[in-house]
Amino acid sequence: MDMDDAPQPVDEPANLKFLRRLVTVLTAVMIAGVLVIIALLVIRLSDRPAPWPDEIALPEGARAQAVTRGKGWVAVVTEDQRLLIFDAATGALEQEIAITAGH
Repeated sequence: MDMDDAPQPVDEPANLKFLRRLVTVLTAVMIAGVLVIIALLVIRLSDRPAPWPDEIALPEGARAQAVTRGKGWVAVVTEDQRLLIFDAATGALEQEIAITAGH
């Protein structure tokens, strides 16, 4: 078999080169997008607030009507219309606010 019998390389059509480059670029963009989404999820989920305190001691005679929490605090609305703000880490009472209805 002579070297002359070997198949000669054929130039690719221009549109085939374009499609090959387009697929490569889109694959790279897709991989980068997935990595960005994973990074954002890790950052977002690692910013969790402190856990609820094990126990919150309400003042004598107070009964909780509603509870909510913010970053670093827990608020309890009592049946006698007081808003009690507790530290989320320690459960210590930080502030007491009387609620007045605006009827």
